[in-house]
Amino acid sequence: MSHGDHTPPPPPLPTSPDQLLARLEALGIATATHAHPPLFTVEESKALRGELPGGHCKNLFLKDRKGAFWLVVALEDAPVALNSFDKVIGSARLSFASADRLWEVLGVRPGSVTPFALINDTHRRVSVVLQQAMLEHDPLNYHPLSNDRTTAIGAADLLRFIRACGHDPRIVDFGREGGG
Repeated sequence: MSHGDHTPPPPPLPTSPDQLLARLEALGIATATHAHPPLFTVEESKALRGELPGGHCKNLFLKDRKGAFWLVVALEDAPVALNSFDKVIGSARLSFASADRLWEVLGVRPGSVTPFALINDTHRRVSVVLQQAMLEHDPLNYHPLSNDRTTAIGAADLLRFIRACGHDPRIVDFGREGGG
């Protein structure tokens, strides 16, 4: 079934969604995963998710002017202004990292960025920033390394998973209604 292009299939994920879920289970973390068509935007997610309870989130993979990588995880509607967010987290000036960097550092593709991808950041190149308001929701919903499913996890369990990956997440209060 060729469509006229001879691009090779993309390489397999370094960690499959099933391997991720097995790791969560091994940590004693209960999750619930729902399959759905691939979703690439917050808008598509809102339209398709139906009645999935909990906080729905966005994940921004950024790099700063000094070459450091940042994963910012926040509620999907939280404002994150890149031109001023560096002051919020104490980084150099921020921009979105490329798809190539995303693959190299977190082992996922655009549209599948998730805090679960920290399982692949074995060199701990990424600084993790979690929105305080997001952690007040339960459960929280993220793609399990692939954007054709959504996994719900408790906030405390998310923190435990991130720490089990060797990262110490920074919890920052930003993006609240009326709070900036």
